[in-house]
Amino acid sequence: MKLDNQTGIVTGAAKGMGSAICRALAKEGARLTLAARDINPLEDLAKHLQEEGHQARTQSTDVTRETEVKAMVDDTIKAFNGRIDFLVNVAGVTGPIETPVWEIEHDDYLAVITANIVGTFLPIKHVMPVMIEQRSGRIVNIGGTSGLRGYRYRTAYSSSKWAIRGLTRTVALEAGPYGIAVNNVVPGIVETPRMEKLCEEKARKRGWTKDEVYAEYVEETSLRSITTPEDIANAVVFAASEDSRNMTGQDIIVDGGWMI
Repeated sequence: MKLDNQTGIVTGAAKGMGSAICRALAKEGARLTLAARDINPLEDLAKHLQEEGHQARTQSTDVTRETEVKAMVDDTIKAFNGRIDFLVNVAGVTGPIETPVWEIEHDDYLAVITANIVGTFLPIKHVMPVMIEQRSGRIVNIGGTSGLRGYRYRTAYSSSKWAIRGLTRTVALEAGPYGIAVNNVVPGIVETPRMEKLCEEKARKRGWTKDEVYAEYVEETSLRSITTPEDIANAVVFAASEDSRNMTGQDIIVDGGWMI
């Protein structure tokens, strides 16, 4: 197994991509702390993983609150083997959909920036000391293709995903001398409840049907297929394991060819 006896933290672990990522990491032998604000879905996922023979613990964590993030890291170190071998930053929010910049409320913009950027920065900040001490570690951020090009009517979300790329590359430069790799898995549109909400909101604002919006997404991909959570999970396993041994500061794009 690629992650046998390794310890990791996954933020935003409860639903959608986060859940699929946790299952894939556990299948490869990882011991996991599952972190999110909502504890009930975390407990359900942890129970499922434990029933399959995996080691998993839960921790209610708001990744925008530094005291909670520090506790998440400290408790993981205590609960497992005194190490943190990898961190996967999945937690994030979507923000305003189909909304031009001049109609976005200040508080709505700030909420996206805080959740997506600060909520990635703080876990990185607090795992770095233990990884530096180990002289090893892998940090995997979850970006988005809206951080590779402009994305009309998604100013807040696109801004945050561009920032994740800058954060990834800068931390990769700082972490590299300690044997720590930092990479950015970049999903396109992913088949999750969040995508369904996106399609519904676009359809409502455009006067389309939800199926018409979904079909537009499919047609924009080279492979004519929407990315699944499992597709993203496979890329995360790659980035968290020795398979990506000599990669750092990179964007790993999984989008069915949307960015071609």
